[in-house]
Amino acid sequence: MNVLSVDALNEQIKNLLETTFIRNFVEGELSRVTYHNSGHIYFTLKDASSSISCVMFKGNASRLKFRLEEGLKVILEAAITVYKPRGQYQLNVLSAEPSGKGALALAFEQLKSKLQDQGYFSAEHKKQMPKYITSLGLVTSETGAALQDMLRVAESRWPLVKISLYDAVVQGESAPKSIARGIKAADKNNHDAIVVGRGGGSMEDLWGFNEEIVANVMYHCKTPIVSAVGHEIDWVISDYVADLRAPTPSAAIEMILPDKNEILMSIDSLMQQLTRTQGQRLQRASEQVKHLKQSYAQNSIDNRLKMKKDEVQQLISMFNQRMIYTLQSAQRELLPLLEVLPRQMRTVLQAKSQSVKQLQNALDAQNPKLKNKKGFAQVSQDGKLIDIDILNTDEVFEVMTDKVKLRAKVQEKFILS
Repeated sequence: MNVLSVDALNEQIKNLLETTFIRNFVEGELSRVTYHNSGHIYFTLKDASSSISCVMFKGNASRLKFRLEEGLKVILEAAITVYKPRGQYQLNVLSAEPSGKGALALAFEQLKSKLQDQGYFSAEHKKQMPKYITSLGLVTSETGAALQDMLRVAESRWPLVKISLYDAVVQGESAPKSIARGIKAADKNNHDAIVVGRGGGSMEDLWGFNEEIVANVMYHCKTPIVSAVGHEIDWVISDYVADLRAPTPSAAIEMILPDKNEILMSIDSLMQQLTRTQGQRLQRASEQVKHLKQSYAQNSIDNRLKMKKDEVQQLISMFNQRMIYTLQSAQRELLPLLEVLPRQMRTVLQAKSQSVKQLQNALDAQNPKLKNKKGFAQVSQDGKLIDIDILNTDEVFEVMTDKVKLRAKVQEKFILS
């Protein structure tokens, strides 16, 4: 009986499996997908009845065009490896393709959905193109036909534009980083607009414009940017992120640069309109001058002075007439007054003289010197002069001359008839 140790058995199984299942294609559904910090991807491949552990190491994972996601159905190219200490086997995945759909198409849809959810395609983020562009940055290959097409159209449409080329690799593995560098460099130079593009090609040829690094740079670009990649039927991620999408590189130049011929025609039209408008204005001004001349002749200084002199003469005449009438009226009113005045003055003087005499008598009656005659004194009560006949029995009063004041009390009151 041939007895094997566990290690020996696992070694034989490892050799058998790893030499027998060197290159296998397995289809199944992804589950428990884990992207490790090391760059490796760990997941499980399963179908309705079974499952198997899988690992895709960093080198192979970096070549994936799409992202492995939970529930995605894939076809794996893998070799079986055995971890001898535990007697476990797993698939060492070399490459992966979506089942029923190309890897590039799936990667395109995955990135498009991701960026759309992040708002990269929102209309609010789109910048307006300037109406007149004087400085333009082109991010494309200096050896590509697209550059010559764009330069030819620019020279034909708007020779005033200053164009700066930012040479970029537009195909292959180095394309995404090269395109991103070109956009960053152009954005720093304060152009009015930037065109990013290349000519037509297969989906693989245009893939550099489908990478997230390019989308990020375009999204954060401060300068209005145009995506002009491939032909009209070709759509790439940069078309959705850019502020403007052009069907071809030459069409991009036509869309953003004004046509010099249209501008010249517009200038001619404006000149004609200006000439017509100026002619109309001159005609109106001439008519106004003519009217002003007539008005001036009618309202000249000489005419106005003559009119003012006539007005002054009329006023003098009216004043003289009014003065004569006023003097005559006053004279007629004065004669009766002259007859009545002396008589009225005598009557008034007599009345005033009588009033003066009465006032003189009243003044003399109040003269203290006259009141100090023997037997005469002022009678007052509470500081007020009173008549003696209002006093009653037992009332207190004062008697005062200019030298003596006495306080007295009524003992008896006699009424003299």
